[in-house]
Amino acid sequence: MNIFIIFIDIDFFTESIVMTNKMKKKRILIVFAVLIVVGIFIRLGLPFVMKKMGLHPEYNGQHYLLPKGKALIITTSHDKLGENGDDTGVAASELTAPYYEFVEGRMSVDLASIKGGKIPIDPISLRWLIKTKYDDRYLADPDLQNKVNNSLKIDNVDFTKYDIIFLAGGWGAAYDLGYSKVLGKKITEAYKARKVIGGVCHGLLGLLLARDENDESLLKGKKITAVTNKQIEELGISITPQHPERELRAAGAKFESTTAFRDFFANHVVIDGRIVSGQNQNAGPEVANKMMKIAGGTRR
Repeated sequence: MNIFIIFIDIDFFTESIVMTNKMKKKRILIVFAVLIVVGIFIRLGLPFVMKKMGLHPEYNGQHYLLPKGKALIITTSHDKLGENGDDTGVAASELTAPYYEFVEGRMSVDLASIKGGKIPIDPISLRWLIKTKYDDRYLADPDLQNKVNNSLKIDNVDFTKYDIIFLAGGWGAAYDLGYSKVLGKKITEAYKARKVIGGVCHGLLGLLLARDENDESLLKGKKITAVTNKQIEELGISITPQHPERELRAAGAKFESTTAFRDFFANHVVIDGRIVSGQNQNAGPEVANKMMKIAGGTRR
């Protein structure tokens, strides 16, 4: 009798272990499934939410054609935040968005940088949450990749041969665009030759040393926008030597901007004659198309 009871107890204990293990496996599978669903939501849903908040909005304005026109995109050559800081450079979409808008406008497009050669692209700007459709196109485009790896040196480029000069931004631009006397001279020549000048974000620092027809600062009295002091403060990157809003105001520009919950999500474009400026990375497509319009483009 005692032996029988022991066998029953053993069987009950064994069945309990089996049931417990099955329940554990089921719970693990449920947790795993939930994690997969959450992961998919974050991967697909978060970029959608960010776009709805204002990051890289879809440009629904008028697009333009400028067949046989020539555009030159200028970028930084600086690749570090501070002397021993994180990798930086041009913000990817501030190069790729205008590039492909110009290409779709049937323009030929060249890339030039302060030092020439390989253009540093800020790696953060190519992360899944931030990158744009233009960046994805770049990552599959060997022609543009070749141009990025072999950019022209601004010293060797005649800016007056182009219809449009676009100044791309990114943190790297705060270290060299506004300090380059060569760039200032080239922008001056292009402006006096009646070319259309524009850019976004930190790229507008490239106008600091440019002069107008009266040999005064090109920025004096001009309405212009660029990345705001507020956005720089919110992103916590204040170690760069030049801040666009501060420098442009000091140069005599009539600085304009809009604001948002975070200025990273704001978007604003300003036109003053042949100068077109965009507040930050969100404005690239619109600035490019407004520049083509001013340069004589037709609707497409």
